[in-house]
Amino acid sequence: MPKLTVTMRDGETRDIEATIGSSAMEAIREGGVYELLALCGGCASCATCHVYVDPAFSAVLPPANEDEDILLDASPHRKENSRLSCQIRIDAALDGLKMEIAPED
Repeated sequence: MPKLTVTMRDGETRDIEATIGSSAMEAIREGGVYELLALCGGCASCATCHVYVDPAFSAVLPPANEDEDILLDASPHRKENSRLSCQIRIDAALDGLKMEIAPED
């Protein structure tokens, strides 16, 4: 199982295991990190699962699709490495992925 490191808003980090094929959002929630609201349940319609992805993994992830990009544009906290965790599918290449939960909008 790939391992992910999640940094919460207070700076605490947690290492979690992710199932290949699941989304990063699902792995984060299943790992006991509940400050990631994910209100739409992974439909890419709310942006409450906004995370900052370690730039070292930028080349490994596919680019954001148009819907994800539009939702992230609506956030005042968007950065170059912003992603919706519901749109990140876990595979073996993401072992060691580090993400930080973005501030709430």
